[in-house]
Amino acid sequence: MRFSIILQHLAPQKTLSRIVRAATRWTWRPWKNFLIGRVVHAYRVDMREAAQPDPYAFLSFNDFFTRGLRVGARRAEGDAGTIVSPADGRISQVGRVEAGRILQAKGRNYTVAGLLADPEAAERYRDGAFATVYLSPSDYHRVHMPLDGELVESVHVPGRLFSVAPQPVADIPNLFARNERLVCHFESPRGPFVVAMVGAILVSGITTVWGGQVVPPYARKIVRRDWRGWGVRLTRGAEMARFEMGSTVIVLTPSGRLDPALQPESIVRVGQRLGDL
Repeated sequence: MRFSIILQHLAPQKTLSRIVRAATRWTWRPWKNFLIGRVVHAYRVDMREAAQPDPYAFLSFNDFFTRGLRVGARRAEGDAGTIVSPADGRISQVGRVEAGRILQAKGRNYTVAGLLADPEAAERYRDGAFATVYLSPSDYHRVHMPLDGELVESVHVPGRLFSVAPQPVADIPNLFARNERLVCHFESPRGPFVVAMVGAILVSGITTVWGGQVVPPYARKIVRRDWRGWGVRLTRGAEMARFEMGSTVIVLTPSGRLDPALQPESIVRVGQRLGDL
């Protein structure tokens, strides 16, 4: 096992994430400008599509990191049956769910039941389709709807906070089913689908448009919330959540044909066609 992976196992992941959360919200101008400048230059962040293109105009590093895009910067491709990317980033893996198992990396997979923390709900996706999108620090960090849908349930699943960068994903078994995550179940006229937002080390929060801040607090047990009857209906391409720091989004559908041109490391953007139901 790599030394860096051993360190992640030993590190106080949630304590470190709490420290980062506080540090990224400090509004002292020299501090927040220092953090913003380091990320902009290290990752060559393109601010041309941002609603506020001046990176130093944000009140805090977190405000910069969760920045919005200018109106019209992203559009959903195709029609109501087109599955579109929920985030800007890179494809980690994409393809068919095989007998209830999802490909994590070459030689590694994990179960839908483990990801959802719900064997019964997982049966719907036993032979479905999936797409895993990794968000790097350079990417836009808001999550959008892959399809039209009504939220029926959210499940906050406790877990670790391993890094979801490519190397740990290749090295750590069942990573996406081990990390803390928010699983969102939707129903659409064309059937159910899932959007799972996976936390990671130094990722200090997940906020949804319907419920506000969900993480933190970090879960001690599985927390389910029934949203039936609340009228949380979102259109394909609409914003649904945001990561405060970067992570991974996984989309599951019971069926569908994914674009064969998509391969690991393919760059995708919000609204880009991933496939069709």
